[in-house]
Amino acid sequence: MQETLDRTNRRGVRDRAIGVPARTAIMGALLLTLPALAGAQIETAPAEEGVGPWTEEAPPLVKLERFFRDPEYASARISPDGDRVAFLRPYGGAMNIHVVARGEPVERAQPVTTEERSISGFFWSRDGEYLLYARDADGDEDFEIRALQAPVEPDAEAGEYPESRHLAGGDGVRARIFHVPREAPGELFVGLNDRDPRLHDVYRVDIASGERELVAENTAEIEGWHFHEGELRKATRTTGDGGSEILRVDGEDDFRQVYACEFGESCSLAGFHADGARLYMRTNAGADRDLSELVLFDPDSGEETRVHRDPEGEVDLGRALFSDDDHRLLATQYTGDRQRIYAHDEQFEQALDWLRSELGDAELSFSSRTRDENVWTVGVQRDVDPGSAWVADLRERELERLYRTRPDLPEDVLAYMEPIRYEARDGTEIPGYLTLPRGAGAEDLPLVVMPHGGPWVRDTWGYSGQVQFLANRGYAVLQPNFRGSSGFGKAFLNAGNQEWGTGVMQHDVTDGVKHLIDEGIADPDRVAIYGGSYGGYATLAGLTWTPELYAAGVSMVGPSSLITLMESIPPYWEAGIKRMHGRVGDPDDPEDRERLKEQSPLFHVDRIESPLLVAQGANDPRVKQAESDQIVVALRDAGHPVEYLLALDEGHGFVNETNRLAFFAGLEGFLAEHIGGRRQAEYPEPVQERLELLRQDIDEVEAP
Repeated sequence: MQETLDRTNRRGVRDRAIGVPARTAIMGALLLTLPALAGAQIETAPAEEGVGPWTEEAPPLVKLERFFRDPEYASARISPDGDRVAFLRPYGGAMNIHVVARGEPVERAQPVTTEERSISGFFWSRDGEYLLYARDADGDEDFEIRALQAPVEPDAEAGEYPESRHLAGGDGVRARIFHVPREAPGELFVGLNDRDPRLHDVYRVDIASGERELVAENTAEIEGWHFHEGELRKATRTTGDGGSEILRVDGEDDFRQVYACEFGESCSLAGFHADGARLYMRTNAGADRDLSELVLFDPDSGEETRVHRDPEGEVDLGRALFSDDDHRLLATQYTGDRQRIYAHDEQFEQALDWLRSELGDAELSFSSRTRDENVWTVGVQRDVDPGSAWVADLRERELERLYRTRPDLPEDVLAYMEPIRYEARDGTEIPGYLTLPRGAGAEDLPLVVMPHGGPWVRDTWGYSGQVQFLANRGYAVLQPNFRGSSGFGKAFLNAGNQEWGTGVMQHDVTDGVKHLIDEGIADPDRVAIYGGSYGGYATLAGLTWTPELYAAGVSMVGPSSLITLMESIPPYWEAGIKRMHGRVGDPDDPEDRERLKEQSPLFHVDRIESPLLVAQGANDPRVKQAESDQIVVALRDAGHPVEYLLALDEGHGFVNETNRLAFFAGLEGFLAEHIGGRRQAEYPEPVQERLELLRQDIDEVEAP
């Protein structure tokens, strides 16, 4: 269950910078195709005159609010008894939990939370008595777990439900959910770093009363705790050389290593076998393995048996899906150019075939299921379909659509995302995705290259609000999976180790841009680079070390100095710091420190020539505000053009809807000015006012 609330914190892909609501639209209403609504009405906006010549076949300029305001619906979860469905929907200016009886129209759903900041994630308790959700304070990522008595009659008048109750975390403490036991539905196993901000101790929490009992005090640098049927069985931690080890827990201070992998390899617990002794593991350990695969491992004998690996030999294992009832393996999932799902259970295979026959060729996600596993919520999405959520009765073969996440974005205004391959300067093949704007031809286009965040994640095929927005404005969009991206094997991932900025991680981005220029697709005089988190760093690096390539850059929460980035990491990352040092560098090591300085744009601002737009959340715990402040001051003092948007109520990305809309209003104006795409002529008054509030007077910015 840690994945339930923590997966939104492992973001670094294309939508990291646009906030939780946009992500949950993808997470909760994911994956398969629907045709566009015939005759649907699009709310369009006039473009500024003289900006972005287009052919007559160009689609209308769609208001940015259609792409970036909170989705209509997101994150569907069915109750364990199958009688109710909960999901996120805008209420009171934020994404709040709503509940409706199964079979009733979602429009009849009533809000059961009234949070002022969008909820990060939620799920039902095992018995369906409670809804549990996470929230933080203005992006500080000190997540608090709260419990709400789930309504039995979800069609009651709004406001009659009990107030939510604090269970754990918040106010400087980060809570993590490790386990929700099936046989003790009134309990949670929660990690809290209140004793030591670096480490999470484990507590058993009673949902009804909020009382908690210490289960394990973390005195051994443990990063993760693993349970089986309510019993603490395994733990994981980083070894001294930056590798990983899986430990058997025999007592509070009694750990024995049962499996290990070296730095540059990965091994993790995927689930327990039905016998309760053997472990399903995701691993690429050993010289004879490059791609991660699923194995069954016996801790007592050390015997390891391969269960499945990518039949096409292309990519790492993405996900293993297990029965929550008897732990049998249902399916494995891989992501090459597109998603591939392989069934390992006859009943699930028949259900999967039925779903595909009913829903078509697109991407699928399985977000929740009933206790008997007969009814599932299924997400559907593809590149020109923002997504929809369905209730699928696998036993009765009945399918009901709950909602479409963005019903006002039909297919015929959206652009197709195509897989692309190009050759890097050293001959390595680099995978990525290219989206060309509809109606603008495929020659001499203004280009926006979008390096993903992370960086140890990857871009995938499917709907992206940012990509579609940029394509609608007339830009070709390149999303390169440069070396250092995960999912393509450990050699590809490890090739990016300590190669930030001046190495192959940046060269692969550069070579992708040059490929599109050589192909005649991109206009060499109208190329911009934009990204969030690591993608923001790649933006700064691109402007610094290839100034001739880019006419403009946009950095959202991007680090400007690798030294200060590594010296200010959140304390709860310190248990894995050896791995971070191997991937990035150790500022306490003199040789590493000198290299990190050479790879930090902050120390080379004299090389930057093109204008830069910087955006930052003041409460970001990962990339501190100082990272943006210092590059803005350095550029200002050097006389280089720079603009700065700062949100005082945000963290690592913009969650608040008005902040998000204001950022993209600023972004499209900036890009239109410097590389000539279309832009919206005017914005709603609150958006325009917020943009002016976010915009900083750079003469008043102070260096940290």
